[in-house]
Amino acid sequence: MSLYVVATPIGNLRDLTERAREVLRECDGVIAEDTRHSGNLLKHLGIHKPLHSLPAFDEAARVEPLVRRLASGESLALVTDAGTPAVSDPGSVLVRRAAEEGVQVVPVPGPNAAVAAVSISGFPEGRFHFAGFLPRKATQRSQMLLELRPLRSQLVFYEAPQRLADTLADLRAELGDRRALVARELTKMHEELVVRGAPEAESEDPAVLESEIRSRLARGERPKEIADALSTTHSKRDVYQLALKLKK
Repeated sequence: MSLYVVATPIGNLRDLTERAREVLRECDGVIAEDTRHSGNLLKHLGIHKPLHSLPAFDEAARVEPLVRRLASGESLALVTDAGTPAVSDPGSVLVRRAAEEGVQVVPVPGPNAAVAAVSISGFPEGRFHFAGFLPRKATQRSQMLLELRPLRSQLVFYEAPQRLADTLADLRAELGDRRALVARELTKMHEELVVRGAPEAESEDPAVLESEIRSRLARGERPKEIADALSTTHSKRDVYQLALKLKK
């Protein structure tokens, strides 16, 4: 009994590895994020297997019957619509429960959108931090970006096309003015964002920033204008809040 975590193409069907093809051909069934999408892939490969649905919105409720199948001796292949399962996609709950039940969990590596995007970014940082999808709620989103801001590694985000413009604006506001790569067509559904890491930090006396803000306020600049002007080196939100405090 084994659960194979199989990476599938992120756009070009020829990227499917020979090992992934073999696992899909030999397994007892395929667990899919979207059975229609994965059904088309299997049809293209000439493979006919039972399909079990594991959508993101109902993953927790559908895991146990799949775990029972695995525990009874079946070998199943877990796939997502594109790329590697359980990485910002359904599957992590199933992987955890399978391991807890003593099922062998086997990775079948292959296409990965995040790594593909980093490989063509050309940014000098030799490492990257994968952040996945940002939270939808503004407060949680801002908090997460605040945690990521000082990291000197490349930052990789997933985002849906319709939210791309708003996300880029949020990244600039929270992280400052940095170079960013928008990698399109790596998958059919999502965009990948790669943002340069924070510049090498120089310890700055907080009094220096406060003095700069006081000077700008004295010249008649508004807090929003000050935050915009200093956003390349400081958090726009932090500068704005400090300017409001000092103005009072």
